[in-house]
Amino acid sequence: MKNILLFGKVGQVGWELRRTLAPLARVTCVDYPDVDFTRPDSVREAITAAAPDVIINAAAYTAVDKAESELALATKINADAPGIMAEEARKRGALLVHYSTDYVFDGTKTTPYVETDDPNPLGAYAHTKHAGDEAIRAAGCDHLIFRLCWVYGARGANFMLTMQRLAREREKLRVVADQVGCPTWSRMIAETTAQALLQVRQPDDARRLSGTYHLCSSGQTSWHGFAKAIIDLMPPETRKCREVEAITSAEYPTPTKRPAYSVMAAAKLERAFGLRLPDWHESLKQVVEA
Repeated sequence: MKNILLFGKVGQVGWELRRTLAPLARVTCVDYPDVDFTRPDSVREAITAAAPDVIINAAAYTAVDKAESELALATKINADAPGIMAEEARKRGALLVHYSTDYVFDGTKTTPYVETDDPNPLGAYAHTKHAGDEAIRAAGCDHLIFRLCWVYGARGANFMLTMQRLAREREKLRVVADQVGCPTWSRMIAETTAQALLQVRQPDDARRLSGTYHLCSSGQTSWHGFAKAIIDLMPPETRKCREVEAITSAEYPTPTKRPAYSVMAAAKLERAFGLRLPDWHESLKQVVEA
């Protein structure tokens, strides 16, 4: 790898990637408004200018509920833009790394999802992300699609930071307990990506490893369990909250239905790359310490 082009440099994962990719190659980082992800020509121009060996797409439309009323915009960013990146990657013989989501599944399983399980997205956001995955596969480029789950970190807008803020303001929080997933630290995602890329040294490696992988923490919990763990790690003198009540999804309705079970098995990632993310409890402690 000589040149890496990173789309989406300001998001949770993209910000961490800028740090972890720096020792690997020359990294060009771009984001909106430098690149307009709704315009194919703008995406192509950025790729032409960077002449990358590896294209990493950490950009996405992530407003899950708002996507219901902005389907066209979400489709351009989540489905059309990745397809353009994949076409350009194939033309140039570059590797495309793309981040997908647990939301491509409907959450009706009771055992961890594996990569070969059939997707069945529930809402507009999930449909557009699934469409992006399919566009990449159809383009025929070498690719690594990493499905992520419940991403959080020390910066940006995410569940952990929201719970910490609310815990400083309120004595009691009510959090959904019937949705289960794998909270995954954005820094772990970036570092795992970098470690995986180090193993793609030849074109044969890219072809052999090309495919979809689940990239998520070990273990599982509910949003309620995650919230309690976050608040328990806060120094008592910094928080007002003394109770986290468990509620159902029906008691906290949203425009988009979320999967009830988002747990994914990451055994394929470990078999292919020898990489296994730690238990979500351990990562959460490290984030709070950081």
